[in-house]
Amino acid sequence: MERSVNVTVVYYSSTGTIHRLATEISETAEKHGAEVRLVRAAELAPQRAVDSRPAWAAHLRDTEDVPVASVDDVLWADAVVFGTPTRFGNVSAQLKQFIDTLGPAWFSGLLADKVYSAFTSGGSMHGGMETTLVSIYNMVCHFGGIIVPPGGDLNPYGTSHVLGVDNVPVSEMALQAAQMQADRVVRVARALKEV
Repeated sequence: MERSVNVTVVYYSSTGTIHRLATEISETAEKHGAEVRLVRAAELAPQRAVDSRPAWAAHLRDTEDVPVASVDDVLWADAVVFGTPTRFGNVSAQLKQFIDTLGPAWFSGLLADKVYSAFTSGGSMHGGMETTLVSIYNMVCHFGGIIVPPGGDLNPYGTSHVLGVDNVPVSEMALQAAQMQADRVVRVARALKEV
């Protein structure tokens, strides 16, 4: 019998793209037998900034039932998948702030030997998506974590989606990449747990 694997998907999404990918990763991990927690990084932007973009305000209302991420969600997990929009080639402030709260757990060695993976979206093909994923993996190296990228020929660093100027909805190709990434995360986490 296959061992149960705990997967936490921690994401930040302002208008829904990253939320859609996070949901796909969560549902796929569950289909592969994982126990999953889907949690979001807390919003840090002032309300006036959120209200200035109707899609942002609407998305926050639509996802207010998604629990806000806690350190316990990461400690519970055998695998953690981080999702963030690209912000100038880097992690969003909201997700970075959450990761910064993991300092005491890191200091105690509680983040080591877990599987970690990441996914992102950006406005343009060369808008810094790969550097965003690598910056997450840089933090994972400090944790002593095990990086599990999806590999393959789409984005070997992690699932990514280009929104473009028209805010293109998440493509079928990106959803398939998310499924492959979730499957690999669960398989590797399970294999490590059985060692």
